[in-house]
Amino acid sequence: MDGIKIVATNKKAYFDYFIDETYEAGIELLGSEVKSVRLGHVNLKDGYCVIKDGEIFMINVHISPYEKGSFFNADPRRMRKLLLRRPEINRLRGKVEQKGFTLVPTKIYFKRGLIKVEVGLARGKELHDKRKTIAERDTKRQIERTLKEYNARR
Repeated sequence: MDGIKIVATNKKAYFDYFIDETYEAGIELLGSEVKSVRLGHVNLKDGYCVIKDGEIFMINVHISPYEKGSFFNADPRRMRKLLLRRPEINRLRGKVEQKGFTLVPTKIYFKRGLIKVEVGLARGKELHDKRKTIAERDTKRQIERTLKEYNARR
């Protein structure tokens, strides 16, 4: 990934949802919000996206107010417009209207100086799927630990 600097990832989205497809979108931000994102003051944990009037908006993503900004700093959880092409928006609208699909922001990153958001088309996981994810993660961690011990003895 040349020229890409990841600012924030939404680990909770990968735990709570199966991410079927991902789309890269631009985001409409104010100047002080850009400075906060550059500092990494972003929380995607509770964020989601909605399609309203043919446009996609990101809701409930917390971008902390810039510390050195004035009293004109925007609300940290305001609705932010995502920038996608019309065919992509129409395709996403068709998928979201199907049962069980939702749009979730998975990453915020810089790409060639521009702030981009990775939006995932997601299906919700059942409780047993979440347990399976936890078990796989623990197994992987145990294997890595065993390999590390084995390589340390050599």
